[in-house]
Amino acid sequence: MTDQNSPTLEPVKNIVLVGKTGNGKSATGNTLLGDKQFISKKQAGGVTMKCKMLRAATQDGPIINVIDTPGLFDLAVSADVLSKEIINCLSMAEEGIHAVLFVLSTKSRISQEEESTLNTLQRIFECKILDYFIVVFTGGDELEDEGQTLDDYLLDSCPEFLTRVLRLCGQRKVLFDNKTKDKDKKATQLKQLLDHMADVEKQTGGKPYTDNMHSKIKEENDKLREQEREIESKNLAEAESKVMQEKLKLEHEKNMKIMAETVENALKQTAAAHGKEMRLIQDALKQNVAAHEREMRQVEDALKQNAIAHEREMRQMKEEFQQNQQRQQVEDVLKHNAAHEKNIRQMTEEFNRQQAQQLRLAQQQFQQHQQNQMPPSLFPKLGPVECNIM
Repeated sequence: MTDQNSPTLEPVKNIVLVGKTGNGKSATGNTLLGDKQFISKKQAGGVTMKCKMLRAATQDGPIINVIDTPGLFDLAVSADVLSKEIINCLSMAEEGIHAVLFVLSTKSRISQEEESTLNTLQRIFECKILDYFIVVFTGGDELEDEGQTLDDYLLDSCPEFLTRVLRLCGQRKVLFDNKTKDKDKKATQLKQLLDHMADVEKQTGGKPYTDNMHSKIKEENDKLREQEREIESKNLAEAESKVMQEKLKLEHEKNMKIMAETVENALKQTAAAHGKEMRLIQDALKQNVAAHEREMRQVEDALKQNAIAHEREMRQMKEEFQQNQQRQQVEDVLKHNAAHEKNIRQMTEEFNRQQAQQLRLAQQQFQQHQQNQMPPSLFPKLGPVECNIM
C-alpha cells in the first residue's frame, strides 16, 4: 500500500467506484487494493457516507487511486451532502478520472435505483462519462456455486437500460468474487479490470475524464496551495500566518461551496426529473390499468351477452328439438295407426274372403246333399208336347 499523498513518478490511475449502497463498492475497492482498507460491513442505511481515496501499487502495472463514494441517489443521502462529496471526489481525482466502476450485485435484482444512479452521473458529468465506464458485477461466489457464468446471468437478468449501458461502454464488464481467498483468482480479476482500463485508455486517446467542474476545482486547489506557499515563504509571525491561512481556507471553502451548490442544483433537477418521470410512469400505469379494467369489463359484458345469446339459442334449439321430437312422435303414431288400419282391412278382407269361400263350399255341399237325398221321380219323364192349334 502506498500513501495517497506521497509524490510518485509512476503513472497513477484514478478509479472511482459508484453504485447503489449495498452492491459491494467498498468490498470491490478492497479487492483492488489487496487489503481491507474500506469499511464494507453491512449496516442499515449503508456504510460509506464520505468519499475516501486509497492508493495501491499493482504488480507490473500503474499505481491506482481507488475512490469509494456514497451511494448516488441513495435515499439515505441528501442532495446537499452528496453534492459536497462529489466535489470532494473530484478534488481527490483532480488530474482526471481514468475509469468509473459501475458496481452492481448479482445477489439482488437490478432496480430503478441503478438507472437513477446512471442518470445522475450523466446529468453531472455528461454522457462522455460512459466512455470511462466499466461495469463490475459482485457476487461471483454465488454464481460459481450455481454453476453460472456472467453471460448466463445477463441472459436471464439484463434490463433494457443495462443492455444500453453495456453497449455504450463497449461491453466492458467483469465479475468479481470479493470473498475469495484464492490469490490466482484475485490476480485474474484484477488483470481483467486492468485490461478493460487499457481499453478505456485506448478508446479515449489516453486522456482522463475532465470537465469544467474538474478544471475549476483543480484551479481552486492550485490557487490555495500557491497562496499557502507564499504565506510560508514570508516567514510571518505565527499568529499572522494563522489568520491569513484561515482567510484562505474560508475563501477556498466559499468557492468550493459555490461549486457544490451547482452540483446540488443538478442533483435536485435530476431528482425532480426522476420524480416527474416516475409520476408519468405511474400515471401511464394507472391509465393502462384503467384501460385494461375497462377492456376487461367490455370483455365480461361481451361474454355475458354471448352467454345470454347462447342460452337463448340453446333454449330455442331445445324447444325446436322437443317440437321436432313431438312431431316425429305424432308422425310415428299416425304411421303406426295407418299400418294398423291397413292390417285390419287386410285381415277383414281375408276374413270375408274366407267366409265367402266357406259359404260357397257349404252351399255346394248342401246342394249335393239334397241331390243325394231326393226320391226317384213319380212322374215319367215327359217329352216335348206338341200342340196344334186350329
